[in-house]
Amino acid sequence: MSSSFMSPEIRNAPHTRKSRLAIGLRQWMAVLPFVALGFIGTAVFVLYPMVRNIMISFQDFSIMPNATNAWVGFDNYLKVFQDPNDRFFIALRNTFLNVAATVPVNWFLAVFFAVLINAKFVKFKIAFRTIYYLPIVTSWIIIALLFKYLFADGDGGIINFILHKQLGIISEPISWRNHYWSAMVMIWLFHIWKTVGWGVVIYLAALQGIPKDLYEAADIDGANVMQKFWRITIPLLKPITLFVVINLINGAFGFFPQVYFITQGGPMNQTHVIPSLIYIEAFQNMKFGPASAMGVMMGLLVFILTYTQMKKSEDSACFKEDR
Repeated sequence: MSSSFMSPEIRNAPHTRKSRLAIGLRQWMAVLPFVALGFIGTAVFVLYPMVRNIMISFQDFSIMPNATNAWVGFDNYLKVFQDPNDRFFIALRNTFLNVAATVPVNWFLAVFFAVLINAKFVKFKIAFRTIYYLPIVTSWIIIALLFKYLFADGDGGIINFILHKQLGIISEPISWRNHYWSAMVMIWLFHIWKTVGWGVVIYLAALQGIPKDLYEAADIDGANVMQKFWRITIPLLKPITLFVVINLINGAFGFFPQVYFITQGGPMNQTHVIPSLIYIEAFQNMKFGPASAMGVMMGLLVFILTYTQMKKSEDSACFKEDR
Protein backbone atom coordinates (compact mmCIF):
# COMPACT_ATOMS: atom_id res chain seq x y z
CA MET A 1 0.00 0.00 0.00
CA SER A 2 1.50 3.33 -1.00
CA SER A 3 1.82 6.10 1.50
CA SER A 4 -0.58 8.23 -0.57
CA PHE A 5 -3.49 5.91 0.32
CA MET A 6 -2.65 5.91 4.07
CA SER A 7 -4.65 8.01 6.44
CA PRO A 8 -2.81 10.81 8.28
CA GLU A 9 -3.18 8.92 11.60
CA ILE A 10 -1.40 5.83 10.21
CA ARG A 11 1.41 7.87 8.58
CA ASN A 12 2.00 9.82 11.81
CA ALA A 13 1.78 6.80 14.17
CA PRO A 14 5.57 6.10 14.36
CA HIS A 15 6.28 9.78 14.91
CA THR A 16 3.63 9.91 17.65
CA ARG A 17 5.16 6.92 19.45
CA LYS A 18 8.63 8.46 19.21
CA SER A 19 7.41 11.80 20.51
CA ARG A 20 5.65 10.15 23.43
CA LEU A 21 8.80 8.17 24.23
CA ALA A 22 10.87 11.33 24.08
CA ILE A 23 8.41 13.15 26.36
CA GLY A 24 8.47 10.23 28.80
CA LEU A 25 12.28 10.17 28.85
CA ARG A 26 12.43 13.92 29.43
CA GLN A 27 9.97 13.63 32.31
CA TRP A 28 11.97 10.78 33.87
CA MET A 29 15.21 12.74 33.52
CA ALA A 30 13.54 15.73 35.16
CA VAL A 31 12.45 13.78 38.25
CA LEU A 32 15.40 11.37 38.39
CA PRO A 33 17.58 13.61 40.60
CA PHE A 34 14.79 13.69 43.17
CA VAL A 35 14.02 9.94 43.23
CA ALA A 36 17.50 8.57 42.53
CA LEU A 37 18.45 8.62 46.21
CA GLY A 38 15.32 6.62 47.06
CA PHE A 39 16.06 4.07 44.34
CA ILE A 40 19.65 3.72 45.52
CA GLY A 41 18.59 3.34 49.13
CA THR A 42 16.01 0.71 48.23
CA ALA A 43 18.52 -1.22 46.15
CA VAL A 44 21.26 -1.08 48.80
CA PHE A 45 19.24 -1.57 51.98
CA VAL A 46 16.28 -3.68 50.75
CA LEU A 47 16.87 -5.52 47.48
CA TYR A 48 20.52 -6.46 47.96
CA PRO A 49 20.11 -7.77 51.55
CA MET A 50 17.01 -9.74 50.50
CA VAL A 51 18.77 -11.38 47.55
CA ARG A 52 21.89 -11.98 49.63
CA ASN A 53 19.86 -13.60 52.40
CA ILE A 54 18.22 -15.98 49.92
CA MET A 55 21.64 -16.93 48.56
CA ILE A 56 23.07 -17.54 52.06
CA SER A 57 20.11 -19.80 52.88
CA PHE A 58 21.43 -22.23 50.24
CA GLN A 59 25.06 -22.05 51.39
CA ASP A 60 27.23 -23.37 54.20
CA PHE A 61 28.05 -19.77 54.96
CA SER A 62 30.91 -18.56 57.12
CA ILE A 63 31.98 -15.01 57.94
CA MET A 64 35.65 -16.02 58.04
CA PRO A 65 37.80 -14.38 55.34
CA ASN A 66 38.30 -16.43 52.18
CA ALA A 67 35.70 -19.00 53.31
CA THR A 68 34.47 -21.43 50.66
CA ASN A 69 30.73 -20.96 51.37
CA ALA A 70 29.84 -24.20 49.64
CA TRP A 71 26.44 -24.53 47.99
CA VAL A 72 24.35 -27.01 50.03
CA GLY A 73 20.92 -26.65 48.44
CA PHE A 74 18.02 -27.16 50.84
CA ASP A 75 20.15 -28.63 53.66
CA ASN A 76 19.75 -25.50 55.79
CA TYR A 77 15.97 -25.72 55.48
CA LEU A 78 16.07 -29.39 56.50
CA LYS A 79 18.23 -28.54 59.52
CA VAL A 80 15.62 -26.04 60.67
CA PHE A 81 12.87 -28.68 60.62
CA GLN A 82 15.08 -31.49 61.97
CA ASP A 83 16.06 -29.62 65.14
CA PRO A 84 15.66 -32.15 68.01
CA ASN A 85 14.44 -29.36 70.32
CA ASP A 86 11.82 -28.17 67.79
CA ARG A 87 12.86 -24.59 68.38
CA PHE A 88 11.56 -23.38 65.02
CA PHE A 89 8.13 -24.93 65.61
CA ILE A 90 8.02 -23.38 69.10
CA ALA A 91 8.97 -19.99 67.65
CA LEU A 92 6.38 -20.40 64.88
CA ARG A 93 3.69 -21.26 67.45
CA ASN A 94 4.61 -18.25 69.56
CA THR A 95 4.56 -16.02 66.49
CA PHE A 96 1.00 -17.04 65.62
CA LEU A 97 0.02 -16.67 69.29
CA ASN A 98 1.39 -13.14 69.21
CA VAL A 99 -0.76 -12.34 66.19
CA ALA A 100 -3.89 -13.89 67.74
CA ALA A 101 -3.37 -12.21 71.12
CA THR A 102 -2.22 -8.73 70.18
CA VAL A 103 -3.79 -7.81 66.83
CA PRO A 104 -7.48 -7.91 67.93
CA VAL A 105 -6.73 -6.14 71.22
CA ASN A 106 -4.53 -3.55 69.52
CA TRP A 107 -7.17 -2.89 66.86
CA PHE A 108 -10.02 -2.61 69.37
CA LEU A 109 -8.10 -0.24 71.67
CA ALA A 110 -7.02 1.90 68.71
CA VAL A 111 -10.62 2.31 67.52
CA PHE A 112 -11.95 2.80 71.06
CA PHE A 113 -9.46 5.50 72.07
CA ALA A 114 -9.67 7.24 68.68
CA VAL A 115 -13.47 7.44 68.83
CA LEU A 116 -13.28 8.57 72.47
CA ILE A 117 -10.77 11.33 71.77
CA ASN A 118 -12.70 12.42 68.66
CA ALA A 119 -15.91 12.85 70.66
CA LYS A 120 -17.31 16.38 70.87
CA PHE A 121 -17.16 16.58 74.68
CA VAL A 122 -13.41 15.78 74.82
CA LYS A 123 -11.11 18.81 74.89
CA PHE A 124 -7.33 19.04 74.41
CA LYS A 125 -7.38 16.50 71.58
CA ILE A 126 -3.81 17.32 70.53
CA ALA A 127 -2.57 16.68 74.07
CA PHE A 128 -4.28 13.28 74.21
CA ARG A 129 -2.98 12.37 70.76
CA THR A 130 0.54 13.24 71.91
CA ILE A 131 0.19 11.19 75.09
CA TYR A 132 -0.99 8.11 73.22
CA TYR A 133 1.74 8.45 70.61
CA LEU A 134 4.51 9.03 73.15
CA PRO A 135 5.32 5.31 73.65
CA ILE A 136 5.92 4.96 69.89
CA VAL A 137 8.84 7.40 69.96
CA THR A 138 10.17 6.13 73.30
CA SER A 139 13.13 3.77 73.19
CA TRP A 140 12.41 0.03 73.38
CA ILE A 141 15.09 -0.32 76.05
CA ILE A 142 13.50 2.29 78.31
CA ILE A 143 10.07 0.69 78.07
CA ALA A 144 11.60 -2.77 78.59
CA LEU A 145 13.26 -1.57 81.80
CA LEU A 146 9.95 -0.07 82.89
CA PHE A 147 8.13 -3.37 82.32
CA LYS A 148 10.86 -5.33 84.07
CA TYR A 149 10.31 -3.10 87.09
CA LEU A 150 6.52 -3.37 86.88
CA PHE A 151 6.63 -7.18 86.59
CA ALA A 152 9.59 -7.81 88.89
CA ASP A 153 9.56 -10.96 91.04
CA GLY A 154 8.33 -10.77 94.61
CA ASP A 155 6.44 -7.90 96.15
CA GLY A 156 9.06 -5.48 94.81
CA GLY A 157 7.27 -5.48 91.48
CA ILE A 158 4.37 -3.05 91.26
CA ILE A 159 2.00 -5.57 89.62
CA ASN A 160 2.76 -8.25 92.22
CA PHE A 161 2.44 -5.68 95.01
CA ILE A 162 -0.99 -4.58 93.81
CA LEU A 163 -2.31 -8.10 93.11
CA HIS A 164 -0.84 -9.67 96.25
CA LYS A 165 -0.62 -7.04 98.97
CA GLN A 166 -3.29 -4.54 97.99
CA LEU A 167 -6.04 -6.60 96.35
CA GLY A 168 -5.23 -10.09 97.63
CA ILE A 169 -6.17 -11.65 94.27
CA ILE A 170 -3.12 -13.95 94.27
CA SER A 171 -1.85 -15.97 97.22
CA GLU A 172 1.84 -15.40 96.44
CA PRO A 173 3.83 -13.20 94.07
CA ILE A 174 4.16 -14.42 90.50
CA SER A 175 7.56 -15.03 88.91
CA TRP A 176 6.45 -13.57 85.61
CA ARG A 177 9.50 -14.44 83.52
CA ASN A 178 9.95 -17.94 84.95
CA HIS A 179 6.69 -19.38 83.58
CA TYR A 180 5.69 -19.68 79.95
CA TRP A 181 2.21 -18.16 79.98
CA SER A 182 3.00 -15.36 82.41
CA ALA A 183 6.08 -14.47 80.33
CA MET A 184 3.99 -14.45 77.15
CA VAL A 185 1.34 -12.23 78.77
CA MET A 186 4.11 -9.86 79.84
CA ILE A 187 5.44 -9.73 76.26
CA TRP A 188 1.96 -9.13 74.84
CA LEU A 189 1.22 -6.29 77.25
CA PHE A 190 4.60 -4.77 76.45
CA HIS A 191 3.86 -4.86 72.72
CA ILE A 192 0.31 -3.51 73.01
CA TRP A 193 1.30 -0.64 75.27
CA LYS A 194 4.20 0.29 72.99
CA THR A 195 2.29 0.20 69.69
CA VAL A 196 -1.37 1.03 70.33
CA GLY A 197 -0.74 4.76 69.96
CA TRP A 198 0.12 4.32 66.27
CA GLY A 199 -3.34 2.93 65.51
CA VAL A 200 -4.98 5.66 67.58
CA VAL A 201 -3.32 8.41 65.52
CA ILE A 202 -4.21 6.70 62.21
CA TYR A 203 -7.86 6.28 63.19
CA LEU A 204 -8.07 9.82 64.54
CA ALA A 205 -6.99 11.17 61.18
CA ALA A 206 -9.53 8.91 59.43
CA LEU A 207 -12.37 9.92 61.77
CA GLN A 208 -11.73 13.60 61.14
CA GLY A 209 -12.16 12.93 57.42
CA ILE A 210 -15.70 11.54 57.79
CA PRO A 211 -18.27 14.18 56.70
CA LYS A 212 -20.23 15.58 59.64
CA ASP A 213 -23.33 15.77 57.44
CA LEU A 214 -23.73 11.98 57.71
CA TYR A 215 -23.94 12.12 61.50
CA GLU A 216 -26.30 15.10 61.38
CA ALA A 217 -28.58 13.22 58.97
CA ALA A 218 -28.48 10.21 61.27
CA ASP A 219 -29.44 12.43 64.23
CA ILE A 220 -32.43 13.70 62.27
CA ASP A 221 -33.47 10.09 61.56
CA GLY A 222 -33.28 9.33 65.29
CA ALA A 223 -30.19 7.08 65.26
CA ASN A 224 -28.48 6.51 68.59
CA VAL A 225 -24.74 6.49 69.27
CA MET A 226 -24.22 2.77 68.63
CA GLN A 227 -26.25 2.84 65.40
CA LYS A 228 -24.15 5.73 64.09
CA PHE A 229 -21.00 3.90 65.09
CA TRP A 230 -21.90 0.60 63.37
CA ARG A 231 -23.73 2.05 60.35
CA ILE A 232 -21.53 5.08 59.57
CA THR A 233 -18.19 5.03 61.36
CA ILE A 234 -17.15 1.39 60.93
CA PRO A 235 -18.11 1.07 57.21
CA LEU A 236 -16.33 4.30 56.28
CA LEU A 237 -13.24 3.21 58.22
CA LYS A 238 -12.98 -0.10 56.37
CA PRO A 239 -10.10 0.89 54.02
CA ILE A 240 -8.15 2.29 56.97
CA THR A 241 -8.93 -0.83 58.99
CA LEU A 242 -7.42 -3.02 56.28
CA PHE A 243 -4.26 -0.91 56.31
CA VAL A 244 -4.05 -0.95 60.12
CA VAL A 245 -4.72 -4.69 60.47
CA ILE A 246 -2.12 -5.63 57.84
CA ASN A 247 0.48 -3.50 59.60
CA LEU A 248 -0.49 -4.90 63.00
CA ILE A 249 -0.07 -8.44 61.67
CA ASN A 250 3.32 -7.58 60.18
CA GLY A 251 4.32 -5.98 63.47
CA ALA A 252 3.23 -9.05 65.43
CA PHE A 253 5.34 -11.23 63.13
CA GLY A 254 8.28 -8.92 63.72
CA PHE A 255 8.46 -9.42 67.49
CA PHE A 256 12.12 -9.05 68.50
CA PRO A 257 12.78 -6.35 71.10
CA GLN A 258 9.68 -7.55 72.98
CA VAL A 259 11.34 -10.93 73.51
CA TYR A 260 15.02 -9.97 73.51
CA PHE A 261 14.74 -7.25 76.15
CA ILE A 262 12.16 -8.97 78.38
CA THR A 263 12.70 -12.76 78.44
CA GLN A 264 15.61 -13.37 76.01
CA GLY A 265 13.72 -16.50 74.95
CA GLY A 266 13.32 -17.93 78.46
CA PRO A 267 12.24 -19.92 80.25
CA MET A 268 14.11 -22.78 78.49
CA ASN A 269 13.80 -21.13 75.03
CA GLN A 270 10.01 -21.40 75.23
CA THR A 271 9.18 -17.76 74.43
CA HIS A 272 11.37 -17.40 71.35
CA VAL A 273 9.75 -16.05 68.18
CA ILE A 274 11.16 -16.40 64.67
CA PRO A 275 13.11 -13.07 64.64
CA SER A 276 14.70 -13.73 68.05
CA LEU A 277 15.56 -17.31 67.03
CA ILE A 278 17.14 -15.99 63.82
CA TYR A 279 19.26 -13.62 65.91
CA ILE A 280 20.38 -16.40 68.27
CA GLU A 281 21.25 -18.76 65.41
CA ALA A 282 23.13 -16.14 63.40
CA PHE A 283 24.98 -14.02 65.94
CA GLN A 284 25.41 -16.38 68.89
CA ASN A 285 25.60 -19.82 67.31
CA MET A 286 27.16 -18.45 64.08
CA LYS A 287 24.88 -20.63 61.94
CA PHE A 288 24.06 -18.14 59.22
CA GLY A 289 22.69 -20.68 56.74
CA PRO A 290 19.83 -21.97 58.95
CA ALA A 291 19.16 -18.43 60.20
CA SER A 292 18.81 -17.18 56.62
CA ALA A 293 16.55 -20.13 55.80
CA MET A 294 14.26 -19.15 58.69
CA GLY A 295 14.29 -15.56 57.46
CA VAL A 296 13.24 -16.64 53.96
CA MET A 297 10.40 -18.78 55.32
CA MET A 298 9.23 -15.98 57.59
CA GLY A 299 9.25 -13.53 54.67
CA LEU A 300 7.20 -15.90 52.53
CA LEU A 301 4.73 -16.41 55.37
CA VAL A 302 4.23 -12.68 55.90
CA PHE A 303 3.87 -12.15 52.15
CA ILE A 304 1.22 -14.89 51.86
CA LEU A 305 -0.79 -13.55 54.79
CA THR A 306 -0.62 -9.96 53.55
CA TYR A 307 -1.50 -10.92 49.99
CA THR A 308 -4.42 -13.06 51.23
CA GLN A 309 -5.83 -10.20 53.30
CA MET A 310 -5.55 -7.73 50.41
CA LYS A 311 -7.07 -10.22 47.97
CA LYS A 312 -10.03 -10.84 50.26
CA SER A 313 -10.56 -7.10 50.58
CA GLU A 314 -10.46 -6.61 46.80
CA ASP A 315 -12.86 -9.52 46.22
CA SER A 316 -15.24 -8.09 48.82
CA ALA A 317 -15.13 -4.66 47.18
CA CYS A 318 -15.74 -6.14 43.72
CA PHE A 319 -18.67 -8.17 45.05
CA LYS A 320 -20.30 -5.06 46.50
CA GLU A 321 -19.82 -3.16 43.24
CA ASP A 322 -21.41 -6.02 41.26
CA ARG A 323 -24.39 -5.96 43.55
